[in-house]
Amino acid sequence: MSATSVLACQESAIEHCREVTRREARNFYYGLRLLPEPQRSALYCIYSWMRQVDDLADDEAGRAEPAGAVRQLDDFRANTRQAIDGSLETDDPMWIAFQATVGHFELEAKPFDEMIDGQIADLDFKQPETMDDLVGYCRQVASTVGRICVSIWGHDDPRALELADQRGIAFQLTNVLRDIREDHDNGRIYLPSSVMDEAGIDIVDLLEWSDPVKSESLIKKIILHGEEHYRSSAALEGMITRSCRPTLRAMTRIYHGLLRRMDRNPRSVVGHRRVRLGSLRKISIALTARVQAGVS
Repeated sequence: MSATSVLACQESAIEHCREVTRREARNFYYGLRLLPEPQRSALYCIYSWMRQVDDLADDEAGRAEPAGAVRQLDDFRANTRQAIDGSLETDDPMWIAFQATVGHFELEAKPFDEMIDGQIADLDFKQPETMDDLVGYCRQVASTVGRICVSIWGHDDPRALELADQRGIAFQLTNVLRDIREDHDNGRIYLPSSVMDEAGIDIVDLLEWSDPVKSESLIKKIILHGEEHYRSSAALEGMITRSCRPTLRAMTRIYHGLLRRMDRNPRSVVGHRRVRLGSLRKISIALTARVQAGVS
């Protein structure tokens, strides 16, 4: 294949990943559109990889037969390692784009392995007992993403990767609260059992909001943990490449905005509609982030 053909193939593969991101990850998509190239396309490719990992783990057949899902995830891990080595032969647009991305940015296998490990562990699901257990889960499935993003964006402080870890935990705790009802419907309770016991409430009472005082106390406690991780990672924006800061600021304000919305109305976490920000609000956040970062 000629160099021109290879480039055209990669461009087509990246467009495929962009469309996947636009369709499946609206909150991320609003922020990623602010990135310069090649970071923007790289994050589309990384998201598409993550989407496939999630789909393999969340597939109904896989949940019914976890051993089969583990085999699929192990095969996916093998493909990932080959792509990172630059030796994967494939016609799949996601893998074509992923291999080009990890090669260009010289990404390491460790965070990808850790993310797959988290999905495999989730197949043999056990409700977290403590907040430390929940934070450990968040670190596997979300902090890994934060470290990959920071590696692609570039940074000038070695603490950036540690703070990306904290920011990933903050984002995932926000999602845990947003997804309480959906997760329960899928046989998952991510709220720690010790925290629920301390609040004196079980998942059924929480979903029915039968004791508003106890229910609100439980939700507020998880929100406080999320707020602490947002605070502890506040310096991250100033550490990454200037042209990439608007994306991180926009994504943080969107997710932090969701957490604050749940704080104002704790009962919304058990509603039948997922807590979300409107499109106009997200566009406003993105534009404000760009202006405040001084990026034209």
